[in-house]
Amino acid sequence: MDNLLNYVKILKKTIQDAAIDQPSLQAIKLYPVCDADSGHFLVLATGWDKQCWIDNVLFHARLVDHQIIIEEDNFEEGLVDMLIAAGIKREDIVTSSQQALSF
Repeated sequence: MDNLLNYVKILKKTIQDAAIDQPSLQAIKLYPVCDADSGHFLVLATGWDKQCWIDNVLFHARLVDHQIIIEEDNFEEGLVDMLIAAGIKREDIVTSSQQALSF
């Protein structure tokens, strides 16, 4: 299978699983958003936290030229290790901090 198609499949499954596996401590829901055409994969958190409405990006990855660029990863243990365990090569994952250092 083409690496790019495999990476899309792994990203989708990982963020869908991450959105399902989170405990429901408040009235906040997690939504996986996967757009393979644009290469964006997100987990959104929306809902009421006490008296305040929240709408946050918990995770955002972009698939660009066979690399996964992690723009945001606010999960407690992060999703990078899950992506690697699922079959994505470590050298194909770039965090936003690594990307900033290359400029």
